[in-house]
Amino acid sequence: MRELLSKQNLDYMDRAREVAEKFVRPRAAELDRTGEYGWDILEALKKYELTGIWIPKEYGGQGAGVLDLCLVVEQLSRACGGVGVAYAVNALGSFPIMLNATEEQKVKYLPSIASGEKLIAFALSEKASGSDAGSLRATAIKDGGSYVINGDKKWNTNGGEATVYSVYALTDPSRGMRGISGFIVERGTPGFKLGKREDTMGIRTVSVHELHFENCRVAPSQLLGGKEGDGFKNAMMTLDRARPGVAAQAVGLAQGALEWALRYTSERKQFGQTVMSHQAIQFMLADMATQVEAARQLVYTAARVIDSGAKNVNKIAAMAKVFATDTAMKVTTDAVQLFGGYGFCRDYPIEKYMRDAKITQIYEGTNQVQRLVIGRSLTRELKEYTGHLDCIV
Repeated sequence: MRELLSKQNLDYMDRAREVAEKFVRPRAAELDRTGEYGWDILEALKKYELTGIWIPKEYGGQGAGVLDLCLVVEQLSRACGGVGVAYAVNALGSFPIMLNATEEQKVKYLPSIASGEKLIAFALSEKASGSDAGSLRATAIKDGGSYVINGDKKWNTNGGEATVYSVYALTDPSRGMRGISGFIVERGTPGFKLGKREDTMGIRTVSVHELHFENCRVAPSQLLGGKEGDGFKNAMMTLDRARPGVAAQAVGLAQGALEWALRYTSERKQFGQTVMSHQAIQFMLADMATQVEAARQLVYTAARVIDSGAKNVNKIAAMAKVFATDTAMKVTTDAVQLFGGYGFCRDYPIEKYMRDAKITQIYEGTNQVQRLVIGRSLTRELKEYTGHLDCIV
């Protein structure tokens, strides 16, 4: 559907595809096996001027939209879902600064993220507060001329590679979620330590770490936006803006798995003909291709809505996330099935797609939570139109 994309969209997509084919695909299996970060791929992204494209031009970025971000993530994820999220998570970590930071904070942090010099992570979840993001236990209590952060953060993607972290903690525990504030914390701050790395099933090239804060003192200048109590709102706005990126990762994984399935079934012969020649297989491939394209168009639509500046984007962002990630899981599983026994072996690339796809249904809001978001939006809309419905009845 290239004809529906702008010249700028196509430029970002084509550059990302070139990086994916030249630099990502040859390294994908090795990075998955070793769990090493693709620093050489980051250098390629810098060379192709793809780092931090979503950051406004006045802060060193390219002022690209969420759709452009999604196009880059999709192409990288076609070759490796881990590399796709390693790229996208820098948008997740920097969106809080773009949305609510003071001018001084934006000038200090965004240019180095835009250039790729620094990587950033998003620290919201805790052991006891994953989907229930409003029940944080980490605190940031003001003491004299600084804030003292105590607590632990869980599931921090990019945690081992980042040098800057968007961190959320309670500045007023008595107010619950209304007492949550955001902070920008740098690696090396006394009292801030990197915890254990999770041994993940997929996306193994990007590390997922615990973060530990023990009497970690930060200056008031590190309070996101310079105002207490705005943290929960900021985190939710960030996630709404970032979810199409996860959905794009899922579309890329599904597309990549479909391409491998098409190639394999067109070459593999059974019963005297190619596997693809069997009608049952053609039906499977047809369904897979249809599902991928439907997911892609929903993701692009959600991105365009966000880029338009619309205020209420949580429903469409949730729809894109839940549909695309469920599609990725189904399509990658079907692709493994089409590979037969070889699909179960790591000698072939397809099983990695299924492993990488699973996390997309979980992080940045589980798909069960996304359905709650959609359902509650529908309930609110129904109340708004109750009068019209009464007239019809």
